[in-house]
Amino acid sequence: MRIYLAGPEVFLADSAAIAAAKQDICAAHGLLGVFPTDTPTPAADNAPEWVRLYQGLEAEMRGCDAIIANLTPFRGPSADPGTVFELGFMRGLGRPAFGYTNMAARFGARTMAALGPAARRRGASGWEDAEGMLIEAFDLHDNLMLEGGLQAAGGFLAVTEVPAERRWRDLTGFLRCVEAVARLKR
Repeated sequence: MRIYLAGPEVFLADSAAIAAAKQDICAAHGLLGVFPTDTPTPAADNAPEWVRLYQGLEAEMRGCDAIIANLTPFRGPSADPGTVFELGFMRGLGRPAFGYTNMAARFGARTMAALGPAARRRGASGWEDAEGMLIEAFDLHDNLMLEGGLQAAGGFLAVTEVPAERRWRDLTGFLRCVEAVARLKR
């Protein structure tokens, strides 16, 4: 099985080392891990580089049998938007989807912390931001569409609390996802 390995680790200076570690874990379980930075950019066709990169990544996802997405909050209280897109894309293709996060704090609490004093009480219905937008309060680890999509795709969200200095390199939750995907092969 080819597994698309989505996550913001592509932005790390040592992304190649993270990719290799993830691919080694996949291989040990009889899976082929496909890391986004391994995706060739299609030959120039006068489209900007970012368009060609998107096209290559979409083609790569179409060629994979499942996805494991790192949904650890990235640059804010929620998961990386590119990773969220990839998860939704694979869900739309009907592929099995699994996710993990290295932060156990719940989405609502992280959002409230990010907003600080800009969050205010909205009567009995909860809290809102400065623009009057309700703050999601389902006691989930991220937006309900992410966790709901994982569940609907036969997967789950593996949650591990990891110290900040190891947040992008700890593969405990990733391993749980790989083990679950490997069981699908049987």
